[in-house]
This record gives sequence, C-alpha cells and structure tokens, in this order.
Amino acid sequence: MTSMPPRRPSPPAAARPREAVAFTRKRPGPLYGVKAVGSFLPGLTRKAFEKYGFSAASLVTDWATIVGRELAACTAPERLKWPRAERTDDDAGKGRPGATLVLRVDGGRSLDVQHGARQIIERINAYFGYAAVAELRIVQAPVGVEGELTRLAPRPAAPPLTYEVAHIADPALRDALARLGAEVKAGR
Repeated sequence: MTSMPPRRPSPPAAARPREAVAFTRKRPGPLYGVKAVGSFLPGLTRKAFEKYGFSAASLVTDWATIVGRELAACTAPERLKWPRAERTDDDAGKGRPGATLVLRVDGGRSLDVQHGARQIIERINAYFGYAAVAELRIVQAPVGVEGELTRLAPRPAAPPLTYEVAHIADPALRDALARLGAEVKAGR
C-alpha cells in the first residue's frame, strides 16, 4: 500500500476570507427606507401629464433648460398631440412619427417664436435624443402670472424735473415736460 500524504488541518475560522471581511447582516439605520418627497412626484403626476400628452414631466419641468431662459420667460408648453399610428409600407423602419407641440406664447413674442420654430424643435429633439416633436403649433395667450403682476404693479414716481424745465414760460408745457422727464428717469 502506498501511503497518502497527510491532510492539512483546516485554517482557523478567522483566517477564512468571508469571516475575515465580516459579511454579517447589519441592522439598518434609523433612516432605512426613508425616501425623498420628490421621488414620489413622477408617480403622482403621471396621469395629469398623460392627459395632456406628456409621457414624462421633463418637457414641462426642464423647459428653461431646453429652450433657454429668455425664450422660456415668454413661452410655455401646453400639450403634445400625438398622431394616430397608421402603418403604411413606406413607414417600415421609420418608427413612430413625432408629435405636435402646442406652445403658449405671449402675444408680442409670437412672431419671434414662429421664426425660430425649427430651432426650438431641434432643441427639444436633441434634449430627448429622438424625434419627439415634429411640428409646433403656436397659441397666443399670456404665459406667466408673475409677468402680468410686474407689468401692472405701480412703479414709484420719480421726482419732477423742476430745475430743468423752470425756464419754460407755458405752465401746461412745463408740467407735461416735467412728467415726461420723470417717466424717462423711472425707466418706463
């Protein structure tokens, strides 16, 4: 008979890799399972946004990032109108056609927005990474309540220009020029 080599004794428990790293379940901390309120927002608002054609709220929430602050101040996305899916042989491989974005624009800026419509569509599609919007429909309407409030808020009156118009003989003309000068100084 041939003799077998003697077996090595097993290493002590502390020398084993798993025990050395201490893979034991730890009790969760006091904030285990606590979520931020903002994480519930997409689930809570999904139905409201889907009613207006938005599959995600990011077009509305990130509007200033997509089009820029200046344009976002006078525009607001109203809804997305998706075309009905009618498949033809020509559409094979093209994917879903883009939607029509109904965009609310302040009346004075609507011509500027119409002129830059192609650029706005390109910015939106670049943001999402696919052709989400195919055309833009402009609706002239007031955009923000805060814009209307600042327009309607009375500005403080500037002091009248008495010294500059003192040499004018006609009192009506002198008062009119003083009021005009006060408006110009106030920046209206």
